[in-house]
Amino acid sequence: MHKILLIIQREYFSRVKKKSFLLMTFLVPLFFIALYGGIFYLTKKSFKDAHAHVYILDQQGSFAKQLKSDPNITFTVSDRSLQDLKKQIKDDEQNSSILVIPKEIYQQSTIELISADKANITIQNAIARQLEGIIRIGEYKKLGIDPELLQSVQPHISVNAKELTEGGEEKNSNTGIAMGIGVGLAVLVYLSLFLYGVQVMRGVIEEKSNRIIEVIISSVKPFQLMMGKIIGIGMVGLTQFLLWIILTGGLVFGATKLINKETVEQAAMQQAGPGMNTVSQTPASGLGFGILQHLESVNVTEIIVCFFLFFLSGYLLYSAIFAAVGSAVDSETEANQFTMPITMPLLLTYVLSFGVIINDPNGPIATWLSFIPFTSPIAMLVRIPFGVPTWQIAVSLALLVSTFLLVTWLAAKIYRVGILIYGKKANWKEIIKWMKY
Repeated sequence: MHKILLIIQREYFSRVKKKSFLLMTFLVPLFFIALYGGIFYLTKKSFKDAHAHVYILDQQGSFAKQLKSDPNITFTVSDRSLQDLKKQIKDDEQNSSILVIPKEIYQQSTIELISADKANITIQNAIARQLEGIIRIGEYKKLGIDPELLQSVQPHISVNAKELTEGGEEKNSNTGIAMGIGVGLAVLVYLSLFLYGVQVMRGVIEEKSNRIIEVIISSVKPFQLMMGKIIGIGMVGLTQFLLWIILTGGLVFGATKLINKETVEQAAMQQAGPGMNTVSQTPASGLGFGILQHLESVNVTEIIVCFFLFFLSGYLLYSAIFAAVGSAVDSETEANQFTMPITMPLLLTYVLSFGVIINDPNGPIATWLSFIPFTSPIAMLVRIPFGVPTWQIAVSLALLVSTFLLVTWLAAKIYRVGILIYGKKANWKEIIKWMKY
């Protein structure tokens, strides 16, 4: 046991002290927040850059004055000829188009949109929607129906979802929050298991290719070396996750406070006036209040605890397999033939998480995937935000830990033989023989 602890200490501190660890730990939360901010900014800018200037040639006569400009389109009624407008839009630096509305639009329901380049599909749809609305109002008037009366009847249903607890009490249920957390956990666990598992394999291959392993094996048993390496790198992963949670929580809290402050100020400016209360409802309208209210619909403590349990168990399971693969090959190129079958269950569950599991988290497919040890680290974590019976979580975790112990026992047999074999390409048949030695 003492030797395993020394190996764990060596693996842990050798990686924690690296600059790459510090950069990954402190820059990843900033990177993701900056990424979402960049996506928001670029999306907003793309809409601004896609603004179109549309010249209207209204042959029907009554449509031009009814078309309304919006942030995406500026309409201009033109009395110039079509040929002159074609020359103009060719020379225009801005995104310009010509909208030709024929006399028979009520009969044909067809228009022409002429552009120097391919017209933006969003602009096309926006123009079509406005024209459809104008035609609809015209048809209503022909039938003697008041269009303003119809437009005033626009019901909107707000669904306040509730779910029953085991004690029969009602609590708020927000499927969107559960889906977001489930998908986020699927991405995080898939990448983490693959990333840290490959680190174990690379560490074994590096020590084997440098012949350092021969010196280490003279002092410790192969099983002790393998377990020390797996646990040490796993502790590095847990350290990073804890720091990511703390840093991300702090950044999100600060951003929420800033957004809430701006929201309160804007609401106060809008409500300021004679006989109006400027404070009454502003705190509840903040973004942070809404996020906290929605998070109450999920058991955050259960999610965090289960995340660490399933991540750690899944990591130990897959790292034992990756360590065995690393001991059986001399380079990462040779390892490719083994890594694909190993990671296929993870990849399958990861893909199904975005459709099958989040759409039917308590269905038979999702339930069985959460019990199979090679798929449960992802499948169960995707299901947990939706509410999973405690016995299912316990059974899934017990099966995962039992499989880890069995796989570790088999991996140790492969490890102790393969770690000292050089220059021979291993195959599945050879590896199975090593298990029987």
